[in-house]
Amino acid sequence: MRLIRRIMKGLFLLLATAVAAVVVWLAVAPPALLRVGTGYAAKIVCSNVFIAGRDPDQVLRVDVQAPGHPLLKLVGLDTDRENKRVTARLLGLIAPNSAVYREGLGCASAPDGGGAMAGPIPAPVLEQVAAAPADVPWPDGEAATPADPRLGAVLADATLAGPGMRAVVVIKNGRLVGEAYGDGFSATTPLLGWSMTKTVNAAIIGRLMTEGRIALDDRDLLPEWKGDGRTAIRIRDLFAMESGLAFNEEYGDVTDVTRMLYLEPDMAAFAAARPLATEPGKAFSYSSGASVLLSKIWMNRIGDRDVALGYPREALFKPLGMTSAVVEADEAGTFVGSSYMYATGRDWARFGQFLLQDGVWKGERLLSEGFVAAMQRPTRASGGTYTEIQAWAVGPGDEPDSRFGLPDDTFWVAGHDGQTIAVVPSKKLVVVRLGLTPSKLGYRPQLLVKAIADALD
Repeated sequence: MRLIRRIMKGLFLLLATAVAAVVVWLAVAPPALLRVGTGYAAKIVCSNVFIAGRDPDQVLRVDVQAPGHPLLKLVGLDTDRENKRVTARLLGLIAPNSAVYREGLGCASAPDGGGAMAGPIPAPVLEQVAAAPADVPWPDGEAATPADPRLGAVLADATLAGPGMRAVVVIKNGRLVGEAYGDGFSATTPLLGWSMTKTVNAAIIGRLMTEGRIALDDRDLLPEWKGDGRTAIRIRDLFAMESGLAFNEEYGDVTDVTRMLYLEPDMAAFAAARPLATEPGKAFSYSSGASVLLSKIWMNRIGDRDVALGYPREALFKPLGMTSAVVEADEAGTFVGSSYMYATGRDWARFGQFLLQDGVWKGERLLSEGFVAAMQRPTRASGGTYTEIQAWAVGPGDEPDSRFGLPDDTFWVAGHDGQTIAVVPSKKLVVVRLGLTPSKLGYRPQLLVKAIADALD
């Protein structure tokens, strides 16, 4: 019996030592995948707390843990409201990662603890944009015109709105004719657009094009590309996702896109270091890295840091009255033009209406003729699904719009987890649909848009 007890005691000590060693290893040198998870949690919570004013524990539970990997249920938060920092850890100890809020720039993932923020990029002083008048009808103000009664049944249909719907806004003939919001959300809640940010970033570049500061066929875009084949990459190649740069956009593991978003303080430097995989302008490969590079390139063209940081607001958001819009920057101060813009449903609708009006707002042409047409024109390299300038020729599921009975001129601004703006010029219709709806659920907003179009016809 003594021998058995000694053996059992030895095994127990061995097991305890092994567990302690694993805990120390995870605490000191956690696998990158765990830091991606905590980085994602910190970033989502930070933005929703300091931009949208939501409760951090609710955001962690509903936005991060419920739809995410089971390991995310082990994540705990430290929300420092005084310093506007959120830190996430597994089991309160393992794989810490942070996000930090800067006024006017939203939250930045801070995988190095925020060290890159210490010198080069303090928060800029940006001119405050006056709130839209509450008693003036949309789009000039925030007063909604009377809801069209024909939309009542459509907007109340949970199947059409889809699981996790947070906002639906309907614009017909330039008027806000209907809207609906999920529990806990309203017309004043800024919501993340994910990859819809790519199209907004493209419109910002479009504004610079009208000023003659940048052109579609510009080459030699970054100094670090001099002397190799990447000098041949044009702005139009980055717009069409045909840059030829190697970039893995798969999610759920440590890939180029997840490393860039949650483990790199300077996202543009990471994306710029990718080698060529194919000749520029020849093959389609969806890449958030390309959109971050576009941000870096247009900010370089402006040159002055403070002017560049204020440019989206001055050139686009202020003219359109998008007072809630915030494009977030990374630690190094580059706008994350691939993924991170927050705005209310009504402000996303202003952007959609701007595209429907061919880049004209209140009689002023803000985008040159042909720019929005290129957002509608599908590319051959993408198989007809993506367009020449950062938009989709078909809706979620890559299914032709005609399959759902939608007009051929429909085009889409779309993002992760069910964010869409459907623009239907022939019907003078814009439908914004925002939510938390993972693609695995198979939701198709085309059905909602078709039902709305039919009701209003």
